[in-house]
Amino acid sequence: MKLTKLNKIFTVLTAAATLTLLGACGANASKSTDGLAKIKAAGVLKVGTEAQYAPYEFKDANAKFVGADIALAEQIAKDLGVKLEIVDMKFEGIIPSVQSGKVDLGIAAFSNTPERAGVVDFSTNYEASVQKLVVPADKATEYETPKSLAGLKVGAQKGSIQSGLVKEELKDSILFELDKYPTLALEIQNGNIAGLVADEAVANSLVATSNGKLALADYKFTSEAANVGKAALMAKGNTALKAAVDKTIEKMIADGSWQKAYDEAVALAESLGLSE
Repeated sequence: MKLTKLNKIFTVLTAAATLTLLGACGANASKSTDGLAKIKAAGVLKVGTEAQYAPYEFKDANAKFVGADIALAEQIAKDLGVKLEIVDMKFEGIIPSVQSGKVDLGIAAFSNTPERAGVVDFSTNYEASVQKLVVPADKATEYETPKSLAGLKVGAQKGSIQSGLVKEELKDSILFELDKYPTLALEIQNGNIAGLVADEAVANSLVATSNGKLALADYKFTSEAANVGKAALMAKGNTALKAAVDKTIEKMIADGSWQKAYDEAVALAESLGLSE
């Protein structure tokens, strides 16, 4: 009788342990489930961005989110059959927000670098880009080498690839970081910094809206990091979500809608004079 009773107890404990293990596995599976299912279940795609980086993401005169990256986010949401929610935040906070699940995607002219690819997954690139040095108009031919900028402050956005470029290629310069590029442009015009590093499109926009006060320097970055592509990013392991985002990007590139959105964003940004 005692042996039978012990067997019963053992059977019950074994069953309970099995259920606990299955429950744990289920919980882990739930945590690792691809984000695409969660997005469709919620009916909302949350995209983190930093809306002061024209022509990629900014606000129009009515405080509406616009720009080439916003057009991309809108098309992804449309293709997924869900609503789009733009979450505006500091640039350096986007990757942590993607990792924690606060947002589903980060779309903010992110350069697809090996360092970032170590902590998040990238979509296929939607644009190739080069970096430019923006300086006072009367210094365009003066700042042509790292030596010419030695000891001077060079601006870049916090948490950006441009900050890394200043550290890597302009080692004798002083990195000056702020959250917003329009503010950095004003720092140049006020004589507080020698220049700033930005994506070519952003640099062109800042120059075009500066009333002739800014120009592109005759400087060419040689670092490999200065010529990387832009891509959307998501938390690691989101294979189905990545496939869906890649499909939208490939479609927009093929049918010209990405280029159209970009061109329209450039024109709008210049009409708004965003760097003044």
